[in-house]
Amino acid sequence: MSIEGNPASVTKQALVALANAIEAKGHKREYAEAMAASVIFQADLDLRNAQIANLLAWLKQEHHEIYESALSIVEKTRLEFETRVSRG
Repeated sequence: MSIEGNPASVTKQALVALANAIEAKGHKREYAEAMAASVIFQADLDLRNAQIANLLAWLKQEHHEIYESALSIVEKTRLEFETRVSRG
């Protein structure tokens, strides 16, 4: 598999490029790296949310018989996550 096909490599390349761009605007390297990581992390969260939303919409339209079960799994996962976070 090429570097282009490896999501970890793509993320690392994006992180370095974004940190370089932020640093070029006058920010210290350590802050540029933290800011770049934050931007990449948020973009990844946005992507995951869009993927789940599109998958659920597709299930609702094309496979309505399993849509409610899928929705329950998503909700159960959210509740389990919130419980883990609240416990620390």
